[in-house]
Amino acid sequence: MQFSFTAVQEEFRSVLRRFLEEKSPPTVVRRLMQTEAGWDRAAWRDLNGQLGLSAVHIPEAYGGQGFGPVELGIVLEEMGRALLCAPYFASTVLAATAILQAGTEAQKRDWLPDIAGGETIATLAFTEPNGRWDTAGIATTASATGGGFRLNGTKSFVLDGHTADLIVVLARRPGSADDDGLSLFTVSGDAPGLSRRALKVIDPTRKLARLEFHDVEASLLGEAGAAAAPFARTMVLAAVGLANEMVGGAERLRQSALDYANLRVQFGRAIASFQSMKHKQADMLVDVELAKSAAYAAASAAADGDADLPALASLAKATASEAYLQTAIHTIQIHGGIGFTWDNDTHLWFKRAKSSEVFLGDATYHREMMMRAWTE
Repeated sequence: MQFSFTAVQEEFRSVLRRFLEEKSPPTVVRRLMQTEAGWDRAAWRDLNGQLGLSAVHIPEAYGGQGFGPVELGIVLEEMGRALLCAPYFASTVLAATAILQAGTEAQKRDWLPDIAGGETIATLAFTEPNGRWDTAGIATTASATGGGFRLNGTKSFVLDGHTADLIVVLARRPGSADDDGLSLFTVSGDAPGLSRRALKVIDPTRKLARLEFHDVEASLLGEAGAAAAPFARTMVLAAVGLANEMVGGAERLRQSALDYANLRVQFGRAIASFQSMKHKQADMLVDVELAKSAAYAAASAAADGDADLPALASLAKATASEAYLQTAIHTIQIHGGIGFTWDNDTHLWFKRAKSSEVFLGDATYHREMMMRAWTE
């Protein structure tokens, strides 16, 4: 497969990079990551007011811009490069995609315009304290009560779950197992019986929460008992998006390591001139470029409706996970003693690399998913 970005897409990337460099420098990242919410609503409104990024992949019929997975991948790559502290992945990538995949026409018209405009912050709650990323780990139950449903159970590792206005929840019919009896529901962030608390995590730039449901009233999203397929498609697209975000962060680290190696002098010469350093820089370049190729190929496959998308998405996630973390390790080593200090910014991307490695499943999990997809 041959792939290249169009001139319009490259210009879009250039505009977006300049904007994020101005709005999300490391000083702003450090300030926001120390807040309870982890992001700023005024900055979020500015992000959407000027560029309309929350609407990128939402169809025009629902208030979006109508672009596709490739353009969404560009946005995520640049956000990963800038380490943007915002509920973008939770609201736009996870929740909006779940609604697009599972919702009825009326539900899409109800929820998506506000998500596209940035007025509603949404998230998708599916993982539970068992830490499993597949449907077999879902234990939260949804019981029919008259004209609605009541949710009971616990969701953990919910991205921006403590601040979301709307929560899309994956739950199952009591007594069901695996893919049987799964449904998606929408719950208000301030619903009675719902308790939310932020988790203490390794990456303060990406907040996760634990949600406990005690007879929480919920509205069915889409068809009852038929959520397995739309949820699977949502996870595939989310893996593609996360892979693109990770290669943005990896490229930022690689470039910072190269810049520092050209600046740092030992024995009267820049350390970038040492043969061992050249080998390390070459290894980093190969790792990052291969991860980019995998992420771009997956985004292109998503745009084309390629039947191999599930396998390509898992390949991209596994490749980007390892490339990002290994690049972060090399970057800290190249910076030497200062690379381990709080004052150096490298640790911010290192922590994001580690959290992204396991979010939505680690490399081992996705390689198994990839082999299953190619053998089915």
